[in-house]
Amino acid sequence: MPEGDTIHRTAARLRPALSGQVLRRFEAQRLVGARPRVGESIDVVRAHGKHLLIEFSGGLTLETHMMMTGSWHLYRPGERWRKAGHLVRARLDVEDWVAVCFAAPVVRTFATAGPSTPLDHLGPDLVLVDPDLDECVARIDRLGLGERPVAEVLLDQRVGNGIGNVYKSEVCWAERVDPHAPMGGVPTFAQRRLFGTANRLLLANLGGGPRRTVAGGLAVYGRRSSGCLRCGTPIRSSVSGEQTRVTYWCPTCQQ
Repeated sequence: MPEGDTIHRTAARLRPALSGQVLRRFEAQRLVGARPRVGESIDVVRAHGKHLLIEFSGGLTLETHMMMTGSWHLYRPGERWRKAGHLVRARLDVEDWVAVCFAAPVVRTFATAGPSTPLDHLGPDLVLVDPDLDECVARIDRLGLGERPVAEVLLDQRVGNGIGNVYKSEVCWAERVDPHAPMGGVPTFAQRRLFGTANRLLLANLGGGPRRTVAGGLAVYGRRSSGCLRCGTPIRSSVSGEQTRVTYWCPTCQQ
């Protein structure tokens, strides 16, 4: 599943091509919700955590969630696509560009100014500058997540939106927190630091290029059996949670 920084970079790439443009063609065979109309303008292209949002002048917002498979591409009219047509989940044509969403499991629209949206349950967007970290911490108690492992709570988008599997492991290592410990056993100030570090690392990777959380790359993610960058202990990994996500950690530093 893409991390929040990936989706924000996607929005930044689509925005100059689509914002302010007139919609000339719209296709989405598996769309859930109403369809924007040809002739409307595209007012806003933005991300909220892991959700890519495109707002139309007619009052609808198109939401796509990439999960493990989805991606957005930009093409010039007539340019050959890099993925097969049967994978198209949404297509938006404007005068000079064709934006195509491939293989996204979630493609739906909702009323932009409605009384509620499908995003209302999400926590603060940690890919924005100065998110409400205190609200992230408050949601842990409000949602009754104190007994759940730290790693699982960090992935819960209702608490803080944007953290994926990579940052989950990297944040725990940076803060020397055992990812398997119950979140309720972590002091409140340390919980806040976890989300603050996630915010810092996500923002630091908005510029593109290989993802880095330490000089040279990643501290623990994907480094099973390699030496910890702090103490040299071999990094361990384990699989847990409903989605069987892999967690990497140092058994010495993160006690």
